[in-house]
Amino acid sequence: MAATTYSADPAIRALQDRADITDVLYRYASTIDRFDQARLRSVLADDVWAQYGNADPVVGGDAVAAWIAEATANVVWQHHLLSVYHVEVDGDRATALVYHTSHQGFEDDPHTAKLLVGRYHNELRREADGWRISRLVLEILWGEEKADAAGYLALVGGRGPKV
Repeated sequence: MAATTYSADPAIRALQDRADITDVLYRYASTIDRFDQARLRSVLADDVWAQYGNADPVVGGDAVAAWIAEATANVVWQHHLLSVYHVEVDGDRATALVYHTSHQGFEDDPHTAKLLVGRYHNELRREADGWRISRLVLEILWGEEKADAAGYLALVGGRGPKV
């Protein structure tokens, strides 16, 4: 990631901070969906503290990226939909509330999609090369499975082409 050149105008800088933070949050999800661990790691602070649902907390950028890689090892596809609801910037620190819905397909059950709904409670820190997630808590609110019993996916030509 390239460092952003900031305006001296506080209003412009506030808009740029929000845009940069929002980009980091969306990139976090899109890199997970693309199984791009290196890019995922680039949005995490070295000392990030993360907790996903009731799982034990994970500390450190490398450890969080590895935890996600292990958690998604048997995932064939995934799709996160995030809505950044609130971003509060205080100097070089920020908090964000992000609504989360994700779908995943697993190797062992390719005709079923798993759905999770939750909220991310994030803290971010401005570092020399941009904003990084320094604390991440995923509050999981709902989960379910959806089966394609009627074969609709095949009927509409689904799961292709792969990009």
